[in-house]
Amino acid sequence: MYAANFPKKRYKNTLEFLKRHVAPTESILDLGVKNPFSEILKHEGYSIINTSGEDLDVDTKALDSDTSDVVTAFEIFEHLLSPFTVLKSIKSKKLVASIPLRLWFATAYRSKTDPWDRHFHEFESWQFDWLLEKAGWKIIATKKWTNPTNKIGIRPFLRWFTPRYYIVYAERI
Repeated sequence: MYAANFPKKRYKNTLEFLKRHVAPTESILDLGVKNPFSEILKHEGYSIINTSGEDLDVDTKALDSDTSDVVTAFEIFEHLLSPFTVLKSIKSKKLVASIPLRLWFATAYRSKTDPWDRHFHEFESWQFDWLLEKAGWKIIATKKWTNPTNKIGIRPFLRWFTPRYYIVYAERI
C-alpha cells in the first residue's frame, strides 16, 4: 500500500485517525495539491478533491464555493502566514488537520532549494488548539506521535520520544 519512500508512520497514523472520525461516504476537500496521501484516501474509498496549489493566504475562492462534508489539511497550516483566515473561511462542518509540532531542539524547517517549502509557523499543540478555537472550531479528538530517524546524534535520539506530529478532529461551533 505504501511506497518505500513514503512516510509510512505518518500516513498510517493519519489514516487511522481519519477513519475514526470520517466515514468514506463523506466528501472531502483536501487543502493542498494532489499528493500520495490523497491517493491513499481514494484507494481507501474516500471521495476527495484537492485544491489547486493556490496561495491560500491570498486566495480562498476554493473554500468559498466548497460544499464538501469535511475539510482535511495535512501539514498545510505551518506554511501559511495567516492560517486563521483559512480556518474562518472553511464552510464544512468538520475539519481534520495535522501539523508538525515545534521542537525545542530544532529550528523551523526551511528548504534550501524550494522557496515555497518552508514553515512560517511551527506550533505547540496548545497554540494550534487556541487558533482552532478562535476560528470557531470545537476540538473533538487529538493525537500526537513521534518521528524517529535512524541517524546518530542528540537530536535524532530526542526524536524517539518527543512528539513531532499533532492531528486534530474538530467541528464547527
